[in-house]
Amino acid sequence: MVIVLSVITLLGGTIDRAAYILPILCPLLIGFPFAFHNFWQREKLRLAHEELTVAHAQLAAAHKRLSEKASRDEMTGMLNRETFFAALDGSRRRSDRGALLIIDADHFKRINDNFGHLTGDQALLMIAGAIRGAVRSGDVLGRIGGEEFAAFLVGASQDEAKLVAERIRAEVELLRFKPEEGRVVPLTVSIGGTNCATDANVSELMRTADKWLYEAKNRGRNLALLDTGIPEAA
Repeated sequence: MVIVLSVITLLGGTIDRAAYILPILCPLLIGFPFAFHNFWQREKLRLAHEELTVAHAQLAAAHKRLSEKASRDEMTGMLNRETFFAALDGSRRRSDRGALLIIDADHFKRINDNFGHLTGDQALLMIAGAIRGAVRSGDVLGRIGGEEFAAFLVGASQDEAKLVAERIRAEVELLRFKPEEGRVVPLTVSIGGTNCATDANVSELMRTADKWLYEAKNRGRNLALLDTGIPEAA
């Protein structure tokens, strides 16, 4: 204000009420719109940043869901074949201990042929549920074929692996599958397994587990065999 009054005096003007009002009013008339404009621009930027943050979080969540869906068997929710073997390989790199079980539904083609594939899918879901309930927390499960499942028993000793394999076999045998009213069709699985040797890769583990799976099939099915060659009681 002092500067404005000095300028008015130098220019020969009269210092009256208007001379006092103008230095106050002019900055308000000019400054308020600019201040409001700057505030509104900052608010728009803040809102845009919040929207971008929300959109980024939604995109990340959608990507996670898609990735999870792509890694899972659509029917059972277990890991699919590719993801299971990737998880098995990753677990092997972190720890030498553990056991691999290959679990195959016995005579499953008969169920599909006699009752249809939709009914067969119901049987597979029951078997998958029995497997899931028989393994330990932290074990890795996958569906690696039409009626073939796999379990990696993380950190399991030989005795622990034998107990889990037998528990899976027994839980499946207890299932009451009724594809038709008044008719119960037995469900059983054959299991081949191997404890993970320190220097064995995934392919070698699969070959060994498969060998014992086919041995279990040849011995009459509904049997769990690990690489000790000692059969579990059926």
